[in-house]
Amino acid sequence: MASSNLMVGLEIGTSKICVVVGESRPDGTIKILGVGQAPSRGVRKGEIVDFETAMKCVHEAVVDAEEKSDIMIRSVYIGITGAHIASFNNRGCVTLPDDRDEIDEQDIDDVKINAREVSIPAQNAFLHTIIQHYHVDGQNGVLNPLGMLGQKLEADFHIIHGVRTRIQNTIRCVKELPLDVEDVVFTAFASAQVVLTPHQKSLGALVIDIGGGTTDYVLYVDGAVKQSGVLAVGGDHITNDISMGLRIPMTRAEKLKIEEGSTILGNCLPGETVLLKDDSGFAGKEVERETLNTIIHMRLRETFELLKRKLEDEPFLDYLGEGIFITGGCSQINGIDNLAEDVFGIPARVTHARTMSGLTSAFENPQFASAIGLIKYAQAVQGERQPVGGLRGMFGKLLQRMR
Repeated sequence: MASSNLMVGLEIGTSKICVVVGESRPDGTIKILGVGQAPSRGVRKGEIVDFETAMKCVHEAVVDAEEKSDIMIRSVYIGITGAHIASFNNRGCVTLPDDRDEIDEQDIDDVKINAREVSIPAQNAFLHTIIQHYHVDGQNGVLNPLGMLGQKLEADFHIIHGVRTRIQNTIRCVKELPLDVEDVVFTAFASAQVVLTPHQKSLGALVIDIGGGTTDYVLYVDGAVKQSGVLAVGGDHITNDISMGLRIPMTRAEKLKIEEGSTILGNCLPGETVLLKDDSGFAGKEVERETLNTIIHMRLRETFELLKRKLEDEPFLDYLGEGIFITGGCSQINGIDNLAEDVFGIPARVTHARTMSGLTSAFENPQFASAIGLIKYAQAVQGERQPVGGLRGMFGKLLQRMR
């Protein structure tokens, strides 16, 4: 992996470990070279609960990706999730000295630092400080203040933070392999880089990434991140509901959810059933399709309603001109977009990473959106002297501590 054009995204999910190897092309496009996967064990709700077991699973996925891409992986960009992730918006402000009126790079760095001078829990660390808007002497809508004349520079930021030790556990799990960690990125923010265009971000859009153990979200208005976070509910909760409600094993419940499940109610024939064939240790069973769909519908409706209540703390739901974009492994359940539209009252669609070259099956599968998004994020980082949102500067000490 000697070429600087090669980048690797690693998502340690509740249900699966996913490793995507990509190559940045001169024209700015990305070619997917290989995707490695392994079942996820030792991870609960997106967080590591069994270090040794999780590390073995990550190793399996990395080896799989190396074999499929014919690339030796040395470093990765890691996706971070978990209910400990929190966010808020804040404004930073700096006043230039009397003997100078041209804004320089240090002023831009200082306004970022000033925005982070807020109280967060002592156990937490800053993960992202993402620029929203600059203001120079009261002038709004400034895209890049560098070189402008003014005495007062202000900037609005969206700040994401999480529990330091939980993030460190993920970093350490990777470093023990051993692999270098280039950066850590909130998974929904990564997904948004490949499921949304800049125009869609500008018009306003909500990305909902539903995985096995968590539902991550990020909301854009006027091209800027305004809200983000994590719900500790995902596809595994639906599987558990099906298992308990229909009294069938979890493995059969998962298969039933994927192959036969739907959120749409009242669409079945009276008495319509699904036959579960007998298997070793399982005698087989017939289940009513409407009952199955009702279980799925109720859990997903509850998830969307919970998310809507969280988002209603701010006024931004009224400004989503492009609507809702649903991705992640759980997004493939039939009718999920219709249910989201019903709950939010906003147009919704299921989506995946935008067209790239290479493995079509990878970027057209919603469950790979966040891992591919890490590649896109890496491309942006490598294309600039400083990472988007200043992540490396903020989180560098935490990364160095694990080296």
